[in-house]
Amino acid sequence: QEQLVESGGGLVQAGGSLKLSCAASGTVFGSNAISWYRQPPGTRRDLVACIMSSGRTVYDEFLKGRFTISRDNAKNTVYLEMNSLKPEDTGVYYCLRSPNSACVYLQGTWGQGTQVTVSS
Repeated sequence: QEQLVESGGGLVQAGGSLKLSCAASGTVFGSNAISWYRQPPGTRRDLVACIMSSGRTVYDEFLKGRFTISRDNAKNTVYLEMNSLKPEDTGVYYCLRSPNSACVYLQGTWGQGTQVTVSS
């Protein structure tokens, strides 16, 4: 059974850094795009970044420069490195495995999410 498990979330002070991981089991996702989404309290889930099977990346325009997505297909894991964190980065972060090699908005298999809280 396919499963995506996010980890690496936690409480961090503003200006700090976190590195999230999304590990897949029961599937090999080297040929799939993987995305990170986040859902702040009381708002919708929105795209943070996506990495295609080719390695090409797509970012929310306001987060590019602070956030970096990467993948290690040998480990079946995708990472999201977050720097210079701000309180508005607080939310639940989810990874999403796209049904194909492209970044398909909100479609695919979701992980359970990991909470990121940035204190001021």
